[in-house]
Amino acid sequence: MPKGPAGGPHATSTVYSDVEEIINNYVCYRLPEETHYTFMAQTDGQPAVVDSVRDLASCAGFVMAPFVPSSRHPVLLLRPDVVERREVGLSASGDGGETTVGERSGELASYRSDFARFHEQIVAGRFSKLVLSRCSTEPLAAPVDAHELFLRACRIYPHQFIALVSMREAGTWLMATPEVLLEGSGDRWRTMALAGTMKVPERGSWGPDVEWSEKNLAEQRYVSAYISDILRDYTNDVSVDGPYTTMAAHLLHLRTDFAFRLRDSHRVGELLDALHPTPAVCGIPKDDARQFIIGHESVDRKYYSGFCGPLAVGGMTRLYVSLRCMEICPDHLELHAGGGILSGSDALTEWQETQTKMQTMQRLITP
Repeated sequence: MPKGPAGGPHATSTVYSDVEEIINNYVCYRLPEETHYTFMAQTDGQPAVVDSVRDLASCAGFVMAPFVPSSRHPVLLLRPDVVERREVGLSASGDGGETTVGERSGELASYRSDFARFHEQIVAGRFSKLVLSRCSTEPLAAPVDAHELFLRACRIYPHQFIALVSMREAGTWLMATPEVLLEGSGDRWRTMALAGTMKVPERGSWGPDVEWSEKNLAEQRYVSAYISDILRDYTNDVSVDGPYTTMAAHLLHLRTDFAFRLRDSHRVGELLDALHPTPAVCGIPKDDARQFIIGHESVDRKYYSGFCGPLAVGGMTRLYVSLRCMEICPDHLELHAGGGILSGSDALTEWQETQTKMQTMQRLITP
């Protein structure tokens, strides 16, 4: 079984300023509302391949898990021997404003085809909800500076979990995600149901009484009910707050928070396996929906809609769903986004929602 980090918060004083050029396996992550970030690097060997999400219960380090673990996209655990705390710093540049994700040839046609296939299954009653994702490729004239993109994301999105993950077997990924999958330590934990999305109508014009469509309200109910059912097997002490409206970048979401006491701390791995993937990124019923997505979605999600974060580091676990993310490749970027489909969903409306979600990453690369 993989071992934990070789060193503590001050394992070394070495400063890796050009991390991409020096080391293959590293992460930078910034927790919501923080003004500093954590740099971790594994200089000895490769990140461990963990057999299953359940096995993470006995691990410590930084975990990068895919939507569906496989030999091509395994659950990876970086065991850092370098851990440093760094300041994000200030930036004179603006946030880039609203951008438009370019529609590449065939992307909309492919999405329409996928949507019809998914929607047909829902209308037939085989699923209550399915989540359909897509990937948009942005060509690069020259390689980008991933670390600079990470720092810009930290400055533009102070309320999200920002992570830059570079591992030889996973590639290089950047995300700005608002969704906690599981966070806590000992017997005190929390998770959330984040489902329901719309654009902010106008800057500063929304409030707690914002009106949500029945489709968005139904999505939130599905995810909240699923999490409530899961938690019954692990706790009899849970408090629920929500649903309420929250803002993430240029989007509004419906959110419900769950805080609970875990009856048996040794079952964290089981709980994580039960929660992932939630209906917010998969569907209902979960196992059948995941298999349908694997067999019928046109894109390979890879690590999009998986989860990542520090696991049992400094006594705390902070795992986030890998949303609002892109894979950084030498000559192109792959932007990922998805949305929940119900019986009343419309293809063009859902397509536009994915376009809006992709703007979170697009804003980082637009001058």
